Amino acid sequence: MTITLHGIGIGGGIAIGRAHLVSHTDLEVAHYEITEAEVPGEIARFDAAVRATRKELELLWGSIPENAPTELGAFLSLHVMLLNDHTIAREPRDIITEQRCNAEWALKLQQDRLLEQFDVIEEEYLRERRTDVIQVVERVFKALAGQGGGQYVPPDDSRERILIAHDLSPADMVLFKEAQFAAFLTDVGGPTSHTAILARSLNIPSVLALHNARQLIREDETLIVDGTAGVAIIDPSETILTEYRKRQASHVADRKRLQRLKTTAATTIDGSSITLLANIETPGDLEQVRANGASGIGLYRSEFLFLGRDDLPDEDEQYEAYKQVVEGMKGLPVTIRTVDLGRDKMPKWADEEAQSAPNPALGLTGVRLCLAEPILFRTQLRALLRAGAHGKLKLLVPMLASVSEVNQVLFHVEQAKESLREDGLPFGANVEVGGMIEVPGAALTITHFLERLDFVSIGTNDLIQYTLAVDRGDDSVSHLYDPFHPAVLHLIAHVIRSADRMGVPVSVCGEMAGDVRLTRLLLALGLRSFSMHPAQMLNVKQVILKSDLKRLSPLAEEISLAPDADRVRELLSHVD
Repeated sequence: MTITLHGIGIGGGIAIGRAHLVSHTDLEVAHYEITEAEVPGEIARFDAAVRATRKELELLWGSIPENAPTELGAFLSLHVMLLNDHTIAREPRDIITEQRCNAEWALKLQQDRLLEQFDVIEEEYLRERRTDVIQVVERVFKALAGQGGGQYVPPDDSRERILIAHDLSPADMVLFKEAQFAAFLTDVGGPTSHTAILARSLNIPSVLALHNARQLIREDETLIVDGTAGVAIIDPSETILTEYRKRQASHVADRKRLQRLKTTAATTIDGSSITLLANIETPGDLEQVRANGASGIGLYRSEFLFLGRDDLPDEDEQYEAYKQVVEGMKGLPVTIRTVDLGRDKMPKWADEEAQSAPNPALGLTGVRLCLAEPILFRTQLRALLRAGAHGKLKLLVPMLASVSEVNQVLFHVEQAKESLREDGLPFGANVEVGGMIEVPGAALTITHFLERLDFVSIGTNDLIQYTLAVDRGDDSVSHLYDPFHPAVLHLIAHVIRSADRMGVPVSVCGEMAGDVRLTRLLLALGLRSFSMHPAQMLNVKQVILKSDLKRLSPLAEEISLAPDADRVRELLSHVD
């Protein structure tokens, strides 16, 4: 019998294959009392399980292939950090002592306490880390039970298989590294979960938050996965299979045709030139940037240099990485964001206070962390300025909320330049400094920022969340995370209009920039510079080539009067 499941589509495209189920261990934890004399031995057993789990994660971390998505190392770093945190590694020992219970029960009690804290948090990034806690604790349970966590052997025909799991941890992804599956389906997850981010990086169709896929799907059952529509079809009829094979072939043909646009200028029907830039994480991403014909780098996330390690990268190491990207772009502009740590991107070397902040997304993150750690910030600024001597480099500062922060950043930049002069080191004297507009307060007072900055870039991911107070990682409310919401569009339009009026370049570097449903909307609001994942670039260019700004311009005023997101969508549906 054909069954259709609906979830959150990730990655786009269509996959047809046979199901391969990966077990999810939801352990029934035993509870028994131990004598006082047995307490030291039980604590030792718990410590041994933690050490074994740590060793396993570190081995997996060290075996990440060079061509794996950069985010994979960052997520594994997070799991190692969670395992090292006292709330998991130490507090169960106290429970064993106080309650004279077995290690498994102590760990379960501590996990329940932690998950209760996550349940009351609305912020997306932190809420997603609830899943990470479960996955780390689950590996410790397995170690206590004497099970190895890395014994998975992928099927020989994995390229024709669709992987089905309750959830996929970063460690799971390393174990699956040799198996190039056609698609993923999971019971849980949101648009910003690690599974979603990795699926996008791998550019494979996936559907998350299906809730009961593991219960409904059987091994070897035929499946269709439509990552664009967010649909999974179990045991499709021949008629449905024939239809989706046609769609799949059409999608593949479209991808091939898109490659012809690589060298085509991004110009609208009426002759307006649009700039398409790429978002990257490491110098290794340059090949994909060049393959999709980007006009430069609009966002280089420098924080990935700081993750997955026990210490800070020094100035020379940072300089070499930044220089590699600047030289690799051969004169095209490169915008590097200063380190944006915090939230779920907490490095191993961060102090305990930073790691246990009650709400990292509203705490010491982005520029706030940089200004609180002037040595870290100054070291990075020196490295960036030195790299600026090798090409056109721009600095982008994240999470700005006040003009005083801009003034402090500019002071640090001048101090970094002065110290380089004293050391006799060459640097880019005309490196531009810009700011990310992702806090609603900054968007509302944008004119004051524009007076001090050389350019601005709108970070729509956080701007939407902070504006609408929606945790899009929680699939019970993720439908409320809506880039079409009038409040979001008013803020974006206000920033673009203000920047244009003051002659300051403005771009969008969030997920909205790479979403073809929003391309004409952003053009109507006046945007002329988009920065996105390289894989999305040719799709966006195709829409731009078919757009006429003369017909889109009147749409902006109608959108400004729209009472809700549905009306905005209706207006866009009438645009050819």
